[in-house]
Amino acid sequence: MQISSAQNLIEIFKTSNGGVYQCNSKNAFYLEFGNSRTFFKIGDFLNFSKKINKIDVAEMAKNTSRHADTVIIMPHYTERCFVLTITDVIALKDILNGAKFMLQLNSILRECMTSLA
Repeated sequence: MQISSAQNLIEIFKTSNGGVYQCNSKNAFYLEFGNSRTFFKIGDFLNFSKKINKIDVAEMAKNTSRHADTVIIMPHYTERCFVLTITDVIALKDILNGAKFMLQLNSILRECMTSLA
C-alpha cells in the first residue's frame, strides 16, 4: 500500500486499468477507472462491488443481441454512469476484487498483530 501525500490517499490496489484508494479523512474510497476518479462512501462502494461481481461475463459473451456486450451501471450517490464493455467489466472486477482482498488481508494482519501484543 502506498500513500499519496497530495490528497492523503492510501493506495489499496492498483492495476494498469485503474485502482482503489482510501481516504481516511473523508472515510471514503476513490475508484480510479476509465480516466476518471469516482468517490464512494464505504457502504456505497461495497454495494457497487456487489453489482459489478453479479455481472455474468459469460452470458454477455454468448448472447448475440446488439446490446448484450454492454452494461450500464449507475452507482448510488455518485455523479458517474459506467458504460462497460465485456473487457471493462473484467478489468473492473479485477480491480474491485483485488481491493477487497487487500482490505481483508490488512484486517487479518491487524488481528494477528493485536493478538501478539
